[in-house]
Amino acid sequence: MNASAGRLVTLSLLYITLTGQALRAQSYVGRFLRADSLPIVFNMEAGRDARGAYWIIRNAGERLKIDRLTRRGDSVVVEMPVFESELRLKTDRSGRMLGDWIKGTTGADILQPVVITPGKIRFPLHAGPARVDVSGTWSVRLRRPDGTFRQAIAVFSQKGSALTGTLLTPTGDYRYLEGVVSGDSLQLSCFDGSHAYYFGARLTPEGILTNGVFASGLRHLEPWSAIRDASATLDLSVAAMSLRPGNDSLRFSFPDLDGRMISLRDERFRGKVVIVQIMGSWCPNCMDETIFLSDFYRRNASRGIEVVALAYEYSTDAERARRSLMKFRDRFDVRYPMLITGVTSADSLRTEKTLPELTPIKAFPSTIFIGRDGKVKSIHAGFSGPATGLHHEAFKQEFDRTIRTLQSAGGN
Repeated sequence: MNASAGRLVTLSLLYITLTGQALRAQSYVGRFLRADSLPIVFNMEAGRDARGAYWIIRNAGERLKIDRLTRRGDSVVVEMPVFESELRLKTDRSGRMLGDWIKGTTGADILQPVVITPGKIRFPLHAGPARVDVSGTWSVRLRRPDGTFRQAIAVFSQKGSALTGTLLTPTGDYRYLEGVVSGDSLQLSCFDGSHAYYFGARLTPEGILTNGVFASGLRHLEPWSAIRDASATLDLSVAAMSLRPGNDSLRFSFPDLDGRMISLRDERFRGKVVIVQIMGSWCPNCMDETIFLSDFYRRNASRGIEVVALAYEYSTDAERARRSLMKFRDRFDVRYPMLITGVTSADSLRTEKTLPELTPIKAFPSTIFIGRDGKVKSIHAGFSGPATGLHHEAFKQEFDRTIRTLQSAGGN
């Protein structure tokens, strides 16, 4: 595609929100720019339907639809549908869209340069088609910037040169990763509005994934390696939490998104099984769990089951927290109360300030199961989302067993 044609295609994307014309969907590839040039890339489709302009960001089996695109001066602002996150873009003479990904945090916003160009190829096969197959389960070891190591499990599915998968850790998973195997090397990436990840590695003749690199955001980097291990497990104790001695129940009271104070002592919870979701609107795994719990609640509220979410946000600003949580409530039709704790996720005393009956919260999300007698019966840290395949199915089965047990236990 020559420069003038590329510019016309890109302009049609940027100004599709203004023309009102029905244009066929166009495909694009976005790339976040880092000093080390590691390719954190994503696939995107733009088009227009009866409701107006939209983008769809693709990560393996996930399709994130974005329908809030607005013009601001000579730029287009693309607001991500869930997180405190947006893209601000304008075109250059060659037809590329250039700009920044702007992400809210506990401090100042993070700005990361991004370039988007017409195309469909996420990762070119520079070394030719795949010569190896990395499908299966791997025991992974990542080295943190401080030199310490952490554990994960990788689950990969390869078809030809196409590769999808994810990594599981004791606190959650890396959601939908998509990429390729070229020659003897793999590349995977994802972008969901909160996280931007890249994984690369090479498979040795001995069957070891080596020279691994995990890149996140502007500069985070962790080397990694992995060995095949179909029976790989995680040490869940690093994320575990429990009741402190002498406690058997929770005694919190926080406002919901409409300012009403909600407590487990309220009539709506009395004599029912209650699921307490510890979450934050900044957290992609919390998004996956919210989708799961929202659907579960719609189907099971009539069975004497309640759900309530406790949100630990980036800021103590109640209005900022409310705006961000409203995205969750509206996007996923959340019908259970979402409460603003007023304590940030980064606060080292977040547990003591909100749930002093518990040992420290180590994982977002975490789930607390309360019996019909109002006492805590079980606590589950982390969430294995739908990208984890069989691990997600195992989680759902265990979740259902826990609910059935609590329902049949009466008030004891």
